[in-house]
Amino acid sequence: MMKKMKMHSLDQVDVNVQKILEIFPECTSEVIASDGSIVRTVNFDLLKQELSKDAVDLGQERYQLNWAGKREALISANSPIAKVLRPSREESVDFDSTKNLYIEGDNLEALKLLQETYLNKVKMIYIDPPYNTGSDFIYEDDFSEDSQDYLMRSNQVDASGNKLVANNESNGRFHSSWLSMIYPRLKLARNLLSDDGVIFISIDDCEYANLKKLCDELFGEHNFYCTFVWKRRSGAMDSVDNTSSDHEYVLCYGKQKSKLAGIGRTYEGYSNPDNDPRGPWKADNLSAGKSGGDVHYPIQDPLTGNSFLPPEGRYWPYSRKTMAEKIADGRIIFPAKVSGRPMLKRFKNEAKFETVPVSTWMVQREEDRISNSLVAPANTQGTRELQDIFDAKIFPHPKSTRLVESLASQCLVGDGDIVLDFFSGSATTAHAIMNLNAKDGGNRRFIMIQVTEDCDSLSEAYKAGYKTIPQIGRERIRRVSSSIKERIGGLAYFDAGFRVLKVDSSNMSEVYYNPDAISQDLLSEQEDNVRSDRTAEDLLFQVLLDWGVDLSLPISNEMIQEKSVFFVDQNALVACFDKQGGVDEDFVKELAKRQPLRVVFRDAGFKSDSVKINVEQIFKLLSPSTEVKCI
Repeated sequence: MMKKMKMHSLDQVDVNVQKILEIFPECTSEVIASDGSIVRTVNFDLLKQELSKDAVDLGQERYQLNWAGKREALISANSPIAKVLRPSREESVDFDSTKNLYIEGDNLEALKLLQETYLNKVKMIYIDPPYNTGSDFIYEDDFSEDSQDYLMRSNQVDASGNKLVANNESNGRFHSSWLSMIYPRLKLARNLLSDDGVIFISIDDCEYANLKKLCDELFGEHNFYCTFVWKRRSGAMDSVDNTSSDHEYVLCYGKQKSKLAGIGRTYEGYSNPDNDPRGPWKADNLSAGKSGGDVHYPIQDPLTGNSFLPPEGRYWPYSRKTMAEKIADGRIIFPAKVSGRPMLKRFKNEAKFETVPVSTWMVQREEDRISNSLVAPANTQGTRELQDIFDAKIFPHPKSTRLVESLASQCLVGDGDIVLDFFSGSATTAHAIMNLNAKDGGNRRFIMIQVTEDCDSLSEAYKAGYKTIPQIGRERIRRVSSSIKERIGGLAYFDAGFRVLKVDSSNMSEVYYNPDAISQDLLSEQEDNVRSDRTAEDLLFQVLLDWGVDLSLPISNEMIQEKSVFFVDQNALVACFDKQGGVDEDFVKELAKRQPLRVVFRDAGFKSDSVKINVEQIFKLLSPSTEVKCI
């Protein structure tokens, strides 16, 4: 049916709704319109929650994924924290020049700290979060609850502990706990993705259905690319129901879906045995699975007179007229026997694209590949990779680097792309990115985040001297980068380093945040608003976070008029945190001559109040574009 013209101006309400849903895709709802159709609209209750620091009553029924603790998880994602990333030079490699980051600490806090600096800058996220095994997680968020709290919240028992339903959920609390753990982290991760960024999430059957619905809500169902399926094991597993769960999934979403890279055409199978002037060709299928009109009819070989119908249950892809034209043009290949099947001549020079759609079925070995498949070896390959590095089995069930490299091939298209893994474990993702850079001379960057999880005292890792998972991850990166440098001859382009940062409490003392809480008689003790155990470099990284400056920029240090001065990326930011009260106007003028984009001083470092007052005037005169702040 021909579509009717609207014949009216743009509906501004629809425009406003679309704008809101672009910012908050998780606030999407569906309602029945007056004509009976289902339309997308804004879930105003969820929008209220997004804009509120307190819990909002969301009692109205609607199509959505819900669980006990969801509102608290949302509040947890949105609430600010007074934390900082403290540098650890002694655990880093090439601290001053590397573009790679290794962050140790709770990933929810780390993701919050990265929001301003890396907003819309991450090209790829890969995570392999802890799977739900029915046990509690090491991620102790504020909304965690015990079994009794969960049963009361989900209306399965009353305040006295009496059952309210006949069959209470034995594992419902663990689904809720898992969703409450992953929800705020994915919500914050979405903010970091660039507009063309892609996130890949490994998951098994236990939470796949819930994770898919959760990602539809957070990223928008329209930004779902596909679910990759890969076989994680080769042998059968023992099970009480006589089934062997051999596969896992990798969910794939885009920030603003466009298309994946696909697989480059190889043009294998093309030849020109009949010297066709149109060039090389190959025989392709000449049937369709769906009927599209008058497409079930006999066709005749003009040379032999043999007649052919479409295969049983299928149809010709063309009308009678179009099929006759293709036969006359020599584009249909007829078999010698009537039992054969006609094929279509598909010419190489008529290929519309240089790529073919990537298959969602991943194969384990290179020799099993078909033209459009990705290779993802079984978990045993990941275990062997790690064992070859450490000469011991020090980490359970690591993914293979080939899995991450295959996924990266679908979205990493430019130099300098940032790859984030906030459940980094043994640092497989960092290993994979270094492999890619070594292969093609790229300079992709990685950000690894791993919570400070202790190794079991009886484990091989502990016996080998690794007390925590981050120690394993960092050592893997050191060994792999050293091996790659040795293999490629230490070429200058390869970044073999990483800058270690650790989540910690703020560098600022309580008086900085609550000056009114300090009584008058204690003011003399609070002259300096920085904690006594913090270094100037600690302060520098908190300033970088606060200002949204890239945490991987090169840092240098100079002595100017006997004062220590940090220069970040030459003049992107200049900082002096000396507190001896020696910052005078001559020193300020010297810095202003460098014309930095930003400059920051320590409040206790000024020689006098008059100097502090004159600082901004000096910069306005000598470097008017400089932004001036103090801590």
